[in-house]
Amino acid sequence: MAYKDQTITNLSTGQTIRFLQTAKDTNHEFLEIEAAYDAHSKPPPPHYHPYQEEDFVIVKGEMELQMGDKTITLHEGDCFHIPANTVHSMWNNSGSLAIVNWKTRPALDTQYFLEAVTDIANQKVDNNEHPSALLKSLMEKYSNTFRVSKFV
Repeated sequence: MAYKDQTITNLSTGQTIRFLQTAKDTNHEFLEIEAAYDAHSKPPPPHYHPYQEEDFVIVKGEMELQMGDKTITLHEGDCFHIPANTVHSMWNNSGSLAIVNWKTRPALDTQYFLEAVTDIANQKVDNNEHPSALLKSLMEKYSNTFRVSKFV
């Protein structure tokens, strides 16, 4: 269960998440995290959030953002908004660490989804397993917060 200042690291992607404000802290209005992306991080699959919008601020470094067929580079200090139901993907394509402040409104179960994905990814790294069946099950369970636009 996520709590304020908890940090989780996805060993597969190199992404570290620190929960700044959880759903409980904000009466479920939003979830706020700080995400650190290693240099040349892997892009997540194109995805969307059917009932949530997201707001991002690039705190350090730069990030690539793909929305639809358009890709842009965001730099330190840049802010951007992703409306609900908008397919997107974001990653660090630079040679240095990037840090992003990220708010998801409403919070829904996003914090639990992030914890579960991280656990599965870390099990894969530890056991060298392919967790596709687990990921498909997870996507069904959290389909109100996260949907891939095309499952790979």
